[in-house]
Amino acid sequence: MIKVGIIGANGKMGAQVVKTVLDDNEMELVLAVDKTDVGKIVAKNVVIEDDLSSALDKTDVDIVVDFTTPKVIEQNIKIYQEKNIKAVIGTTGLKKETIDEIEKKSKEKNLGIIIAPNFSLGAVLMMKFSQMAAKYFSNAEIIEFHHNQKHDAPSGTAIKTAQMMIKNNDNFKSGNCDEVETIAGSRGGNYQENGLGNIQIHSLRMPGFVASQEVIFGSDGQTLKIRHDSINRECYMSGVKLAINYLYKNNTFVYGLENIL
Repeated sequence: MIKVGIIGANGKMGAQVVKTVLDDNEMELVLAVDKTDVGKIVAKNVVIEDDLSSALDKTDVDIVVDFTTPKVIEQNIKIYQEKNIKAVIGTTGLKKETIDEIEKKSKEKNLGIIIAPNFSLGAVLMMKFSQMAAKYFSNAEIIEFHHNQKHDAPSGTAIKTAQMMIKNNDNFKSGNCDEVETIAGSRGGNYQENGLGNIQIHSLRMPGFVASQEVIFGSDGQTLKIRHDSINRECYMSGVKLAINYLYKNNTFVYGLENIL
């Protein structure tokens, strides 16, 4: 049995992970941490605690799954690495230099950590298809749609998609005229890596959405749209289980679920 702890257990994603672990015959929920509903019973001998460090000190846990917020995720990861606890990270908002530092320390300690901007297998395929298409189109932009309670923008999925696309094309504004925004921000944010890429990313936040992303490619006389829609949060659970099972057997650092498919 894989002993799993869930951090952010009362959040929308965290609560879904709790249900998934409880329903899995090869996993055991041994720890739940959140800042709300402290003391609430979520499983046999498991109540929600609010102090992450002390909860980990007194619990025998194999892997933690963290779906908290950008405000606390960096500190949480430092705690996992200090205590040599493997972690599946679903919280987005981490900067590239922060991810690089986490990877460095993970390798130094031989400690497995998976950071995945998206756990939906369909979304991962959308990103891979976009990377493939990037080689053949001169222009591309990304539109991502999320519910209005998402804290960070653009989404981790949009950033990861852009990073993958840039590997196959270093300029997605080929042939564009000089632009003037009469309303600041109307063209979205321009994503670059080391001065390369130039991918406009547009973030929508609105009730009714779970998560969707559309990558639009253009060249002379044609456009191509690659889109993925998450209808509910159950779509992420197969990816979460895949990450837990992979990490249980491996001590590697992984950024992006596509690397373990």
